[in-house]
Amino acid sequence: MDIVFATASQLAQMIRDQEVSAVEVLNAYLRQIEKHNGKINAIATLNREKAKQRAIEADEALAKEENWGALHGVPITLKDTFETSGLLTTAGYKPLKNYIPPQDATVVARLRLAGAIILGKTNLAEMASDFQSTNDLFGQVNNPWNLNYTPGGSSGGSAAAIAAGFSALELGNDASGSTRQPAHFCGVYALKPTDRRISTAGHIPEAPGMPKCIRQLMTVGSFARSIEDLRLCLSLTVGLDPRQPDVPPVPLDTVDEKDLQDIRIVWSDSWDKMTPALEIKTAINIAVDRLKPECAEMEQWASPPFDLPAAFKVCDRLTALNFVYSQPVDFDASKKNLPVMFREATQGDKELRDLSNLSQFLPALLNPTLKGYFELLTQRDRFIAQMDKALEPWDVWLCPVAMTTAFTHRSKGAVIEIEGRKVPYFLANGGYTMLFNLTGHPVVVIPIGQSEAGLPIGMQIIGKRWREMELLAIAEKIDEIAGDFQHPSL
Repeated sequence: MDIVFATASQLAQMIRDQEVSAVEVLNAYLRQIEKHNGKINAIATLNREKAKQRAIEADEALAKEENWGALHGVPITLKDTFETSGLLTTAGYKPLKNYIPPQDATVVARLRLAGAIILGKTNLAEMASDFQSTNDLFGQVNNPWNLNYTPGGSSGGSAAAIAAGFSALELGNDASGSTRQPAHFCGVYALKPTDRRISTAGHIPEAPGMPKCIRQLMTVGSFARSIEDLRLCLSLTVGLDPRQPDVPPVPLDTVDEKDLQDIRIVWSDSWDKMTPALEIKTAINIAVDRLKPECAEMEQWASPPFDLPAAFKVCDRLTALNFVYSQPVDFDASKKNLPVMFREATQGDKELRDLSNLSQFLPALLNPTLKGYFELLTQRDRFIAQMDKALEPWDVWLCPVAMTTAFTHRSKGAVIEIEGRKVPYFLANGGYTMLFNLTGHPVVVIPIGQSEAGLPIGMQIIGKRWREMELLAIAEKIDEIAGDFQHPSL
């Protein structure tokens, strides 16, 4: 087994059993990064010397029969939005180019406590606000499957690092699909948990010193090479946090073991008007055909169970309000998005532009009201209730991650051609993901195949809110039948 493509769980067991040392594992990752990161640019900041010292300490501890926890000696990376004590944290934003946080983000502290070694920080979209990953500090991330293509965003460096064997486990964030779309583009596993399941204290945005603005939609996601690792990461990072008292005291659910023959699934290969690339539809239909003989019941949904354009409008407005007020006072990142909003409003298929048109909310963003914000939250509550009711008879819902597979690098907001149709940028990338940020439902992404061009294709598996462990258990069984994990030949 190639160490750099082993799962975090496998590595942790091998280190515990002293089949391999923490130093050997770390050195294997450092060699892989040195050999390939120059062309992929997934690692923004390498924590080389501190990681080496920590690996030595991990081996010394085991020699004395001391175990730090479930990730003892396992190297991991973190999206450069998570504050790390004593280690550069920039969010790819020039005003933060020298920012060294005084303490870890809550989730980082919890992974350290479990014995993980912080190997480095991964590259991303500036201030986590694009479906590609590039910024003025560290430049562009390339997809390890094809360097001419994007790995997605905003957590493109995260997904690329896992796919390329630079790290065993990775934390990202997800406010509109920033974990799930890169996982789909890079062929790895990802989890977006229930809204507010995991503390976001110490995460950027908000920029340091800004008030806590993002109280909906944003979740801490994870990337891995197995569902077992997603489960492990979730179990280590959940829990109440004094730094963020609005994280509710909801314990992880206990799972009643089910066979696939007991599981009821709804599925979609397309939503009304939002037809994805044919190869994505085909991959999902192949997965469904494999699952049908094994499952209790399967039913096809042509569209989400509510007014989709209305849901997009609420999600777009909430997202825009959250990010406007989470920026530093110069609003530089927000200003850069004005031409992007113009492209989204004027380029591409008009019917699709009308589905999700960010520019129509510009007046409200320039002159927001508290009443308007509360009205949005009230509408959000209705969509959550409708989704809960629709999913109640079913165990999970399967659907595409995006309308497109990974695409060639381009300007933010430029249209994407899909089956001869010019699709607006944000809809092509986030149309299938942001709905579940709006409703807060947990989602697992698994790889299910590849396009003719050799680009990965993923599938979303949506579960019930606060039932992540059940979702992961079902996703694991689906993955055994329909999953297709591979790593790129670098």
